[in-house]
Amino acid sequence: PVGLASDPSWSHPRCPDDPLHLWGSVIALPASAIPVHPSPALCCPGCRQRVCLDRGMDITQLSYPFPPFLPPPRHPGVHLLETVSPALTPLPSAPLQDIRNTVGNIPMEWYQDFPHIGYNLEGKKIYKPIRNKDELDMFLEKMENPDYWRTVQDKMTGADIKLTDEQVDLVHRLQKGQFGDVHFNPYEPAVDFFTHEVMIHPVTNRPADKRSFIPSLIEKEKVSKLVHAIKMGWIKPRKPKDDTPTYYDLWAHEDPNSILGRHKMHVPAPKMKLPGHEESYNPPPEYLLSEEEVRGAWEQQEPAERKLNFVPQQYRCLRAVPAYSRFIHERFERCLDLYLCPRQRKMRVNVDPEDLIPKLPKPRDLQPFPTTQALVYRGHTSLVRCLSISPSGQWLVSGSDDCTVRFWEVCTARCMKTLPVGGVVKSVAWNPNPTICLVAICVDQSVLLVNPCLGDKLLYGATDQLLESYAAPEEERVQPVQWVTATIEEHSKGVRLVVQHSKAVKQVTWHGKGDYFASVVSDNSNMQVLIHQTSKRWSQNPFRKSKGLVQCVLFHPIRPYFFVATQRYVRVYNLLKQELTKKLMTNCKWVSSMAIHPGGDNIICGSYDSKLAWFDLDLSTRPYQLLRHHKKALRSVAFHKHYPLFASGSDDGTVIVCHGMVYNDLLQNPLLVPVKVLKGHAMTLDLGVLDVLFHPTQPWVFSSGADGTVRLYT
Repeated sequence: PVGLASDPSWSHPRCPDDPLHLWGSVIALPASAIPVHPSPALCCPGCRQRVCLDRGMDITQLSYPFPPFLPPPRHPGVHLLETVSPALTPLPSAPLQDIRNTVGNIPMEWYQDFPHIGYNLEGKKIYKPIRNKDELDMFLEKMENPDYWRTVQDKMTGADIKLTDEQVDLVHRLQKGQFGDVHFNPYEPAVDFFTHEVMIHPVTNRPADKRSFIPSLIEKEKVSKLVHAIKMGWIKPRKPKDDTPTYYDLWAHEDPNSILGRHKMHVPAPKMKLPGHEESYNPPPEYLLSEEEVRGAWEQQEPAERKLNFVPQQYRCLRAVPAYSRFIHERFERCLDLYLCPRQRKMRVNVDPEDLIPKLPKPRDLQPFPTTQALVYRGHTSLVRCLSISPSGQWLVSGSDDCTVRFWEVCTARCMKTLPVGGVVKSVAWNPNPTICLVAICVDQSVLLVNPCLGDKLLYGATDQLLESYAAPEEERVQPVQWVTATIEEHSKGVRLVVQHSKAVKQVTWHGKGDYFASVVSDNSNMQVLIHQTSKRWSQNPFRKSKGLVQCVLFHPIRPYFFVATQRYVRVYNLLKQELTKKLMTNCKWVSSMAIHPGGDNIICGSYDSKLAWFDLDLSTRPYQLLRHHKKALRSVAFHKHYPLFASGSDDGTVIVCHGMVYNDLLQNPLLVPVKVLKGHAMTLDLGVLDVLFHPTQPWVFSSGADGTVRLYT
């Protein structure tokens, strides 16, 4: 076979790389040219394409790269690589169209995104068969095609191939773990080389080795090493095996008199209901059903809805009673109930309802707190929106929609002074500094600074001197507001300064030192909040951009913090560092009011959706507790300066006083207990209490309402 390629009688195209390479040619060999022994497979060393030649066959099989089980050829020409069984029947030598795939031993997944699946011998693409069958077509083919079960898909060509009987038989044998070849017999008789019979002559007459009767020096050396290791303690004797059994009776050593654990939770099956009069063979007439009842109600009902699962019948004697037709059915259902229905022991929990309620102290242990209405301050003709009290607790100021501000003596409810301001009063704030007698009043687009001239003459005289000692700066500074000195007529009424804003002012609040105050303007821009300094008559806008509609603002009582409440959030700003410190989520739809604890670490927020949120600033940015005591919107909240009390006023006409104890121990949470509901205000225009305020020294609370009154509870 080595000389076939150089035979001049062969005429075929040559490989461009190797003149000895058979280039995809159809080779026809006469039967005499090929020996009788198994036909060879030829391989060209140029590009390692295999050509299989069979006797009388015109077949060319090309495969690249070289199969792993075939070594690369070392000699030019064609080499004998493998043999094919001679038992195969020779095929007719007519040329057949060969569509074999020549891509070689590669993963066929590489071709899954291409329309073709490889290349044939001529280098043309082999296209995948069109597979547009859906699930229904596949099912119909499975039902109708009798050879569907023996049809497989060829991964190399993508075509469906029907397995022959021999191939199916081979698959079955391999699945059963048998040999692939039918003719192979794994149970051939063994050749007995050594017979059991004693032979006269030995099998071999070889003399024994010398080492079989001389002591071994290697073994002697090994033994000496082992002895040395045992002496040195390197080799220790094996530990005796533990004879404890792996499996043992878990309850063998239990007290036989005690109820064993496996029987403790045994739940006996519920007993069947005992038969009643209706199951008698001769029941009373009232248990028997008429024909209309049987045909109508009983037969039309579902079996589960029937009161009786049988129709009571009457027999004259016990001998006339036939066998019960549903006996086996009922026994079967009973057996199903016994082994399919889960049974469990329900432990009855005896819980005292009182134990479920949190243990709160009794209100009488939390005194003092306001309980009764002591005084009513009458005089306003419209709803009273706002209240404020002097630092001494002697004087009270109230602002109303009747365009007046009234000053009251707290102890007598006597109106000391009425100041007409020419507009609705939205907010009043008495200066918290006890050495200054000054009240800030919001009217329309202005904040009036009023000296009420009440109490100590030296005090309010010194306040006037302080305001008059102001010296205007040489250079006029641009300000967001205008500071205007009061006219002679306004001065006689008590007005000292007027701070004119661009829009309507809705709130004013003082800093604890008494020099700065903040005002909130009804506006959407960044000019909503302004901070003013009274001594220098200077105003500034602390915010560059708006963060939402501001509802109210507060100064921290001790630290340089500024609280700004928008509709849903409360932002805490550091005025020294000029940065946002915290953002509190109120969990409310619309914040209405805000108050800060005198300690400065807790604040409360009232909202129009009738919630009161208590925040512990050291704990979280979410509410520590959300109280829903009121039925309607909360208008105002307030803390007492000295007592652990806070109050909330609502549109339901009530003031709820709560005990709010804040402990010095940081690990102990605040104790919040509602102690009293104070009533008295009449509902007017669907509005109730508009403002609440605690007395600075006494455990008293003031409330102003839509009924035009101010009430004191003590």
